[in-house]
Amino acid sequence: MEDITMVGKRKSKRLTADREDLSKPSKWRLQHGRFSAPGYDVDPETGAVVVHRRAVDTLGMMLANDTIAQEMHDAGALFGALFRKAAIEHVVTSTFLRMPGRRADHLSETSAHARIKIADAMDVLGGHDTAAGSCAWYVLGCGASVREWAIRRGWGGRPVAPPQAQGMLVATLSVLAAHFGMVTTPRAA
Repeated sequence: MEDITMVGKRKSKRLTADREDLSKPSKWRLQHGRFSAPGYDVDPETGAVVVHRRAVDTLGMMLANDTIAQEMHDAGALFGALFRKAAIEHVVTSTFLRMPGRRADHLSETSAHARIKIADAMDVLGGHDTAAGSCAWYVLGCGASVREWAIRRGWGGRPVAPPQAQGMLVATLSVLAAHFGMVTTPRAA
């Protein structure tokens, strides 16, 4: 019996670009706004799982509805930008045992400066345990909607009605606007 060697066609490699996953927001979109947690649903016609993501722009909506002034909007946006620069939402606890040869993550000067400004703003708001401090941390910093903060976190772990939560956010923005020097407070004569 003879050995037959078959010479096959050379398979060409496909040069396809990495396709973007359309079920998730693009990298560009994630840089320019926050999204709520994904909600899952089933399409009644196909039975496929559908992911719903909602862009949250609480301050923009409140400004458009004349609930807050431009200075309050800017103060909230500044707090959110400082919060992202400070990289606080990615803070993890440190291990007690240090591994030899490993080094700790170092903060950049920008992040350290932003953390100081966030700490100063939280002190002005009364700390994390106050309504204003909790509202600023979760709504302006972490990007939760007012309703989500009111129902899940609230003040002191107790749920707050959404209309009162919106009033707390307005008061928080007013204090932040004065703290950041965007509004001058009139002095009594």
